[in-house]
Amino acid sequence: MTFNLTTGDMDTAQNSSMTVRQAKALWCDGRHRFSVRTAPSAAPGPGEVAIAAEHSAISRGTERLVAEGRVPASEAERMRCPFQEGDFPFPVKYGYALVGRIVAGPAARIGERVFALHPHQSLSVVPEGAANRVPEDVPARRATLAANMETALNIVWDSGAAPGDRVLVIGAGVVGLCVAHILGRMPAVTVTVVDRDPAKGAVAEAIGARFAAEPPRDVDVAINASGNGAALATAIEAAGVEARIVEASWLGEGETAVPLGGPFHARRLSIVSSQVGRLPAAKAPRWDFARRIAAALSLLADPRLDHLLTHSLTLSEAPAALPRLLRDDGPLAITLDYSSET
Repeated sequence: MTFNLTTGDMDTAQNSSMTVRQAKALWCDGRHRFSVRTAPSAAPGPGEVAIAAEHSAISRGTERLVAEGRVPASEAERMRCPFQEGDFPFPVKYGYALVGRIVAGPAARIGERVFALHPHQSLSVVPEGAANRVPEDVPARRATLAANMETALNIVWDSGAAPGDRVLVIGAGVVGLCVAHILGRMPAVTVTVVDRDPAKGAVAEAIGARFAAEPPRDVDVAINASGNGAALATAIEAAGVEARIVEASWLGEGETAVPLGGPFHARRLSIVSSQVGRLPAAKAPRWDFARRIAAALSLLADPRLDHLLTHSLTLSEAPAALPRLLRDDGPLAITLDYSSET
């Protein structure tokens, strides 16, 4: 089934209208159950653009929690992503890392490659301001890492890491490795990544970070990006006197034990949370979300980050493949390819 993207708004490229297939979207229908559904189709109105998707990325940490139905009722509203349909726990259309080309809207933007915080969908209509231009030196598939890089940038800000620091990053997932990538660009910073999967060591080293089976001691900053609450104890143990510990994992439902005995108080340690939904207080007077996502996209110009892109699926393959890939700790960035959909 096809439809024609046209609009009566004279400010849009109506004379360059193109015919595209019916939009399709990925839904999570139940615990680790997915389907592809037809999405409502509409031409963009004033102030809107239509994006034909090229790639989107599965945010493994958050989307695994969604697929497991582990979004607490108390956090359901805060956890809603832009343009989400459905409600937690299920069914829900979720996701926030989509890259594509503008195919309808203001004439000056037709053909522009953009990143949008939008669920996995082959064609979408969003406000023009929600379509963030992708730099020319960032390929489309790598640009899907923008949401992860934005999260990593916020974590680095919250960490207070400075030139010359020794930093421990626990968790060699996409966010943890993006944190290590940013920190590795700072002068004289030593970044050590620790993960229970030794196979992740090759990827960490490929992007310029050290990898170790055991954490170093007496670090200036320890960041838990593992998605495992027990790793917070590892961060506390590794932290030096007056060091800062950043809890960057969001664990959904459940409780996490925090070992505040032993040397915790004698070392005068600080534990801070990091969450991408808010800008750090010190940045908020000058930064907004548009500036932050633009910075994150610019950080993706490094080709070494392609090592994070480990799995690619077509939209039609996703329902069968995702339950296994989300349970498996081996994959890093899982992306969906829409080349057969548009």
